Amino acid sequence: MQQELKFDGADYVKERDYERLANNHFKLKELMKDSVYRTLGEISKFIDVPEASVSAGLRDFRKEKFGGHTLNKRYEGNGLYSYQLILKKH
Repeated sequence: MQQELKFDGADYVKERDYERLANNHFKLKELMKDSVYRTLGEISKFIDVPEASVSAGLRDFRKEKFGGHTLNKRYEGNGLYSYQLILKKH
């Protein structure tokens, strides 16, 4: 059984949002656990989640309550960035 995630925010309503956010979180973690750099667009296509949600989800991984993982950002040119998630060993 997965540990319950602690989402929050001004517009967060657990009954409405938890399942969607948790599913997005686990899909994102499963994809990014290989530490490969990917753009928001690439990630969005792989896991079928909007780019804005991908961006927010990646930022969550840096928070201690979501593991305090490392998120690296690399400039690809022309205003485009790619992201690499390095998961902490627990």
